[in-house]
Amino acid sequence: MPAAHRPGLRVDSGLTIPESELSWRFSRSSGPGGQGVNTADSRAELVWDVAGSAVLSPLQRERLLERLSSRLVDGMLTIAASEHRAQLRNREAARVRLAEIVADALLPPAPSRRPTRPSRGAKQRRLEAKKRRTDVKRLRRPPHDA
Repeated sequence: MPAAHRPGLRVDSGLTIPESELSWRFSRSSGPGGQGVNTADSRAELVWDVAGSAVLSPLQRERLLERLSSRLVDGMLTIAASEHRAQLRNREAARVRLAEIVADALLPPAPSRRPTRPSRGAKQRRLEAKKRRTDVKRLRRPPHDA
């Protein structure tokens, strides 16, 4: 589907980033492409203003700003793609990567682990294993004759 007809970038069932909030920059790419590398602007950079986005709920915005803080510059998330020779394929790779990163950052935090104590049987097995190991090592020592 051409980019002009897309309603936006679907991140998950609850979030679609409208195309109007995404901006593109293109530049020359390094990597494969032969002589074409020197002339074609095949590297694609996708920029999304996380801090100023209208589609995010306050909770989503807070979670994204916190979890993506190392990737954001002035509240803007930039994704660069230059692994393909064609600009169109790099554009698609950048869109997919942005959706994955945002979806990953929006996941709810995992429940914290409740600490448990080892059972009596587990303690017993541990001590027996230590005794067996001690015996093995004792048998390996040279005889101790006085």
